Amino acid sequence: MIKLQTPLEGKKAVFGQVEQTLRKHGYVLCGNWEYDKGKFDGVLWREGGETIYIRLPFTVIEGHLDSPDAFIQFRTPYVIKHVVHVGLDRDENSLLAATGFSQFQEPLDRDGNIRHEQQWEDIGMRAVQFVLNEIPLHA
Repeated sequence: MIKLQTPLEGKKAVFGQVEQTLRKHGYVLCGNWEYDKGKFDGVLWREGGETIYIRLPFTVIEGHLDSPDAFIQFRTPYVIKHVVHVGLDRDENSLLAATGFSQFQEPLDRDGNIRHEQQWEDIGMRAVQFVLNEIPLHA
């Protein structure tokens, strides 16, 4: 994991506006969100079973995450690498993995080693700058 020191940290925004804008650019709300916090993930690079993401964590400071008018505050963004098994499962879930990748399987390595950290830090910083330019933020 590479933590990024950016101007996004501490900024506030309306959840629905952020989600709508980021979704248009391929970001998704992580599935393990809670009513008071969550994370947006954007894919920076994917090859085979390895994926490097920019992750934008946030805390809900007013309302609940299941409401588009919830007010959120961003925390420290970071770059993370997940490694998953690519191939056919030979168990009861084999139909889910018929394409060679099951979205339901746990990553083999949730925080895989990221080579060329400076390169990925730079790419992550550019991704965060894009977010800063695209979504309406409050100080």
